[in-house]
Amino acid sequence: MPPPSRPRRSLDRPPPLGVTTTAEGPEIAVLARHATAVELCLSTPTGERRVPLTRSAHGIWWDLVPELVPGTRYGLRVHGPWAPDQGHRHNHDKLLLDPYAGAVEGEVTWRPEVYGHVAGDHGWTDPEARDDRDSAPFVPRSVVVDHGTFDWGGDVRPQVPWTDTVLYEAHVRGLTRLHPEVPPEQRGTYAALGHPAVVEHLTSLGVTTLQLLPVHAFTSEPSLVRRGLTNYWGYNSLGFFAPHAPYAAARDPQGVVDEVKGAVRALHGAGIEVVLDVVYNHTAEQSSWDGPTLGPRGLDNRTYYRLDDRGRDIDVTGCGNTLDLRDPQVARLVLDSLRHWVQEFHVDGFRFDLAPALARGRDDAYDREHAFHVALETDPVLSRVKLVAEPWDVGVHGWRTGQFPAVFAEWNDRFRDTARTFWLADVGRRLHGHGGHGVRELATRLAGSADLFGHGGRGPLASVNLVTAHDGFTLADLTAYEHKHNHANGEDNRDGHGDNRSWNHGVEGPTDDPEVLARRRRSVRNLLGTLLLAPGVPMLVAGDEAGRTQQGNNNAYCQDSELTWLDWDLEEWQSALLADTRSLLALRRDLPLLRTTDFPTFDALPGRTRLRWFAEDGHVLGEHQWNDPHRSTLTALFDTLHHDTPDDGRRAVAVLLHAGTAPTSLRLPEVEDVRSWNVRFTSGSAVPAGSRVDPGGAVEVGPTSLTVLTAALGEAGDGDPATRVVSDAEAR
Repeated sequence: MPPPSRPRRSLDRPPPLGVTTTAEGPEIAVLARHATAVELCLSTPTGERRVPLTRSAHGIWWDLVPELVPGTRYGLRVHGPWAPDQGHRHNHDKLLLDPYAGAVEGEVTWRPEVYGHVAGDHGWTDPEARDDRDSAPFVPRSVVVDHGTFDWGGDVRPQVPWTDTVLYEAHVRGLTRLHPEVPPEQRGTYAALGHPAVVEHLTSLGVTTLQLLPVHAFTSEPSLVRRGLTNYWGYNSLGFFAPHAPYAAARDPQGVVDEVKGAVRALHGAGIEVVLDVVYNHTAEQSSWDGPTLGPRGLDNRTYYRLDDRGRDIDVTGCGNTLDLRDPQVARLVLDSLRHWVQEFHVDGFRFDLAPALARGRDDAYDREHAFHVALETDPVLSRVKLVAEPWDVGVHGWRTGQFPAVFAEWNDRFRDTARTFWLADVGRRLHGHGGHGVRELATRLAGSADLFGHGGRGPLASVNLVTAHDGFTLADLTAYEHKHNHANGEDNRDGHGDNRSWNHGVEGPTDDPEVLARRRRSVRNLLGTLLLAPGVPMLVAGDEAGRTQQGNNNAYCQDSELTWLDWDLEEWQSALLADTRSLLALRRDLPLLRTTDFPTFDALPGRTRLRWFAEDGHVLGEHQWNDPHRSTLTALFDTLHHDTPDDGRRAVAVLLHAGTAPTSLRLPEVEDVRSWNVRFTSGSAVPAGSRVDPGGAVEVGPTSLTVLTAALGEAGDGDPATRVVSDAEAR
């Protein structure tokens, strides 16, 4: 259909924002609360034709404009006060994007003309002085598109339950740019996401939900352009309703929109959900004192952004500005955008970048009961899709992990830091004669992080478990670098996080030493096993399943190159790692007791997974052992061997975690009804996968290794005779 249609035009009540269609024809409405006049600027072969919007109420300007048919390019000019100390920065000499534009065509050319204030070369500005030069030749245009012409072909949302969800964070270009089976003209595009070869990789891997880095229209910051770089990640939004056009194989705006829909349709056809990483906390306009005027700033800076009493930005994003969702119309913009992507593009959910910034209240503090949260929880469309919060921003008291409403799942940074510390940082410390952190914190994370999410009716599925993300070292680099190597970013290695909790296994960076390589690859498997088998929702980063490296760059936001693209030409060890990742995800699917909606408990409660912790001798850990900072070994036993559990639901799985630097022997606990233990996965045990171990038997495990065993229940002799049984004596 063309832009959303309404039966008749209202002359005294503002219509929906953006371009809609009434019985009388196309109509446009924009929010510009402090403006004195608003002009629609229709692009023509020789420039533009300006059409005044004649109706205004409640801060919204609107009018019928018959020319606003699909394919029309347009912009906005807003007249109003220039009073920076009051937050007003209207400048009708600047052509603005419509915040509700369905497509954006063109790029920002970073020249002084795109700034509302006077700007010179090399970053010099006079933020108080209004610039009267026309920005039109140097800014993109809004484009009207038709959402009714695409054939969804009976598209059905996969609606994967949270219990089965495995998130796969990927970049549109990075995932497909080098894929040899994708046609060259499609590589690095939306079209490639739906290519059978890419879809097959996702389905064979066992992930359920593709989480894409930002695909909203965005631009590169001028500081990057001056260094000859581009914004690769896309956290610099120009428009919240328009797909980023350079990611498309199609060249026309309508084709870009349809290409995104085609990718979603293809992924849905394979049972894969699509979740978008969305950036509503700030825009590409940066600070009002040194940023451009491209849209909201020129429409109504005072309304759209958080400002102090001197008209300066309150920045809790680290990007110069913060959208002010305390204002109902700004919150409406975000909610309308979210519904747009669900209803028009059929996406299955969202990951909110710097989510606390969206819910800071009148006092600028985070408010769990913020109106935006209430709206999400009650919205009939948005409350039914997956919502994931990045639960921190850079403002005061910005760390809010575990404090979001139940409608959200949250990135669990405590899981990330603890897993890295246990398997990497602490091991490196011990080799240098220092103590570690013990096992208590790791056990808390493996039990579902009840300390963070055990309130308000939430459970372990509120925790999105991660070891890596787009921001930071890759999984392979965590085991090869102790220091960031970001010089390619052009910031003298000052950017990026310094606390990586990584361990290079004795050599910084690449090495040919087979022992170092073996230890690194074992550590990668330990981290993968911990991530993929813990209660909660695991998030795997694209390429980690095959040992992708960024050569120690832990902030590759501006690296659109082979450094960040997945290399599909795998070496033998990478293919083996990929196979092991598939095995771990298959094991997760096979073990519903690890995908529980309730926190595991020490007692055998009806319908609950029981979780007990054991020492090397097979006995339950005592208080002294729990508090021992030098302890690096424990066995986790998950089971549903309750008397009221149906036979088809009775399971037991033992996870042996040994982060010590020397081999050791771990005796399995005696468990009722278990006749033997089957080794399902190991990163470094003397007992290979496929073996069986007697009840109460011991398993010889190598240094820094993880081993997973599942129980065979019933009478002895029921097992597969072809499987070798390792007795207690053999293990010793």
